[in-house]
Amino acid sequence: MQLDPTKLKDWQIAEAAEENMKTVYQLGEEMGLDKEELLPYGHYVAKIDYAKALERLKDRPEGKYIDVTAITPTPLGEGKSTSSVGLIQGFGKKGKSVIGALRQPSGGPTFNIKGSAAGGGLAQVIPLSKFSLGLTGDINAIMNAHNLGMVALTSRMQHENNYTDEELAQRGLKRLNIHPKMVEFRWIIDFCAQSLRNITIGHGGKMDGCLMDSGFNIAVSSEIMAILAIATDLKDLRERIGKIVVAYDRSGKPITTEDLDVAGAMTAWMVEAINPNLMQTIEGQPCLIHAGPFANIAIGQSSVIADRVGLKLADYLITESGFGADIGFEKFWNLKCRYSQLKPNCAVVVATIRALKCHGGAPIPRPGRPMPEEYNTENVGWVEAGCTNLLHHIETVKKAGINPVVCINAFYTDTKNEINAVRRLCEASGARVALSEHWLKGGDGAIEFAEAVMEACEEKNEFKFLYDLDVPLRKRIEMITKEVYGGEGVTFSPEANQKAEIMEKDPELSKLGTCMVKTHLSVSDNPNLKGIPKGWSLHVRDILTYKGAGFVVPVAGTITLMPGTGSDPAYRRVDVDTESGKVKGLF
Repeated sequence: MQLDPTKLKDWQIAEAAEENMKTVYQLGEEMGLDKEELLPYGHYVAKIDYAKALERLKDRPEGKYIDVTAITPTPLGEGKSTSSVGLIQGFGKKGKSVIGALRQPSGGPTFNIKGSAAGGGLAQVIPLSKFSLGLTGDINAIMNAHNLGMVALTSRMQHENNYTDEELAQRGLKRLNIHPKMVEFRWIIDFCAQSLRNITIGHGGKMDGCLMDSGFNIAVSSEIMAILAIATDLKDLRERIGKIVVAYDRSGKPITTEDLDVAGAMTAWMVEAINPNLMQTIEGQPCLIHAGPFANIAIGQSSVIADRVGLKLADYLITESGFGADIGFEKFWNLKCRYSQLKPNCAVVVATIRALKCHGGAPIPRPGRPMPEEYNTENVGWVEAGCTNLLHHIETVKKAGINPVVCINAFYTDTKNEINAVRRLCEASGARVALSEHWLKGGDGAIEFAEAVMEACEEKNEFKFLYDLDVPLRKRIEMITKEVYGGEGVTFSPEANQKAEIMEKDPELSKLGTCMVKTHLSVSDNPNLKGIPKGWSLHVRDILTYKGAGFVVPVAGTITLMPGTGSDPAYRRVDVDTESGKVKGLF
């Protein structure tokens, strides 16, 4: 079967490629893993016993570390995962030892507008249905661990309402005096379920819980997912889960999962999930899939553990950061690298001609509607105007002291004049530029891309963080706004300002990192402002505390931790072949 992405859908290409997959034992042997370090989940997916592998490989030097980020995307995405897979395959075509460390997709976007995050065309991770539908259960484990914490909190509140101090003591409990209007924790589910954003729980009698406002966030925004992304081992994971703040008592003192005696049980759900998952590209290169997406509302990085394993096993480790460089890369730079103490050798900024046109004045694509016809005709003026967004992200990468490579993720509708305009403007800014046709040609189409990245990896860089942890929180937010987003300043709601004052005075909270939450559709906090808008200020409406993960979370604009499902969601096209049992329609 000829795999032509102009004629076949992604799931059809994946299905055909899956007929020639390597087994996990073949992959493991080629990577240099011992057999006992593989924990198979069938023939083609496995977990890696990271502790055994890292102990055995502790004296082996680390490979080159490459992060893939992007320009500000359209609502349809810009193929960052596809480009990451294409780069991995391009390195494979060059005969290089390479491993990918990618993020596990959430069920929310998989069944909503964006679809899975397995890549596309001839640059995909397989098996597609396993990748897209729960994999080995990591997100399920996160949901159970998180919601167990919520069960512990709400049941404790009920018991404290129903029992005297003496009766609580008879049950081995001490009154925590949890304030029902100062509950930080919410429930989570791995779908985009806007109707669950705000709910009231505890209706009924006194045995039906404590009547209070509550709600759901999407699973991958859970602090436990963030902890999985940055934990170094199981001991670190356990300690961090115990520090999660779920609520405050009536005097303002934080209540943690450790106070609820539930941290150990929550960690029990995560014992298997801490091991990275092993999969492969359609050309047979290994990929470690671990931790989650949504850099706009979460940390949005693959795990530190997966990166460490990959760097010990390969000469090149390619990871990715969610959405644009203003969001995912900024968190990779100032959070993930700070915790991991790993220094990247190169960063890739992915761009598409269609996104540059969007930033340059073309009609904004709308999810669920056909792509406007303007995107199928040449318009060099729009492309050049849109390059202001690309050049801004290049400068962000440079501020980290990293060598940027621009990947033009090619579409067959792109013209030579449009591509040449991007090359000219990027090279004038001092960035390497490579055209990559991985979607159409797989690894063969990414050789120029791989060569540019290899060259960048050989150059020395002066990696440095944007801010020191001694910088006060509000000053940090201002620095990120001005230096990364291009805004003029920051305004705070009264609630956010009050929280910031408390955090800046707290010796422990003041040293936590800063994980921004804002729209991914603009460098500003307004998703409708394209290009590089001027004369705007970031509005921070709330600040959350993720003490276990090690950062505070300023929430800007109108973004919510529970996305909504659109009017033409992907689940309408997903079905099962009842004879073969194969899933069809995923993309």
